[in-house]
Amino acid sequence: MVIPPPVKSQRITNFLKPYLLKMHFTNKYVNAQVVHAPTATVATAASSQEKGLREAWTKSQQSMRDVSAAAKIGKILGERLLVKDIPAVSVVYKKNQRYHGKVRAVIDSLREAGVKLL
Repeated sequence: MVIPPPVKSQRITNFLKPYLLKMHFTNKYVNAQVVHAPTATVATAASSQEKGLREAWTKSQQSMRDVSAAAKIGKILGERLLVKDIPAVSVVYKKNQRYHGKVRAVIDSLREAGVKLL
């Protein structure tokens, strides 16, 4: 018999900050995704590995891994969040990440797109 999880009140759900921004940077690509924490599903994501973005960057001879690429990924992610009616996210830093360089570029471009950061 499967026991369903308890239903949390709206006040508790708002307090838990259900949408989390997670960023991953490799030597070649920039990835960012927003995860809905209570259900552990990806709400939306953006990556420099996407087919349309790869083609655009190879034509213009731009790097897919530098700070400008991270800013573009943040802008795309922000637009996708607003389309899905997600107005605010909270940021999850990894142990070695600081608000500097690519991390700062993603977060600042999310703010410029109109997404609130909690």
